[in-house]
Amino acid sequence: MSDDTTPTPSPLRGLTTVVFPVADFEAARSWYARVFGIEPYLDTPAYAEFRVGDYLHEFGLLNAPLSGGFADAPETPGGAIVYWHVDDIEGELARLVALGATLRHPPRDFGRGFIGASVVDPFGHILALMRNPHYIEVFEARTA
Repeated sequence: MSDDTTPTPSPLRGLTTVVFPVADFEAARSWYARVFGIEPYLDTPAYAEFRVGDYLHEFGLLNAPLSGGFADAPETPGGAIVYWHVDDIEGELARLVALGATLRHPPRDFGRGFIGASVVDPFGHILALMRNPHYIEVFEARTA
């Protein structure tokens, strides 16, 4: 048993890459380049990948029509919801909506300082944001 600050051994050591299958690959690649403020470091006709954030997490776009049936673009928003830590929920929501996303859930308090919200990107994926005290604690401990 461990408390919230002591890691427990697990064969699942951490998220490596989040991949969104998309039908309009070029539009999605362009949109996410604007969202992240960078171009993908890996860019092929079938797949583009960005390294973003404090830990250079990998975010990929899979060209669904070229995936050979591996993954389809969503017909409705759903599936796994991955939250990205942001310091300013309201500001980031406004920026994403201005870039063409649709508000899905306005900011809500999950308790203990966790505030979450989400949008739907122009390609049907839920892009979730969170002000996450745990993320801040881990980041500050690792950069101290």
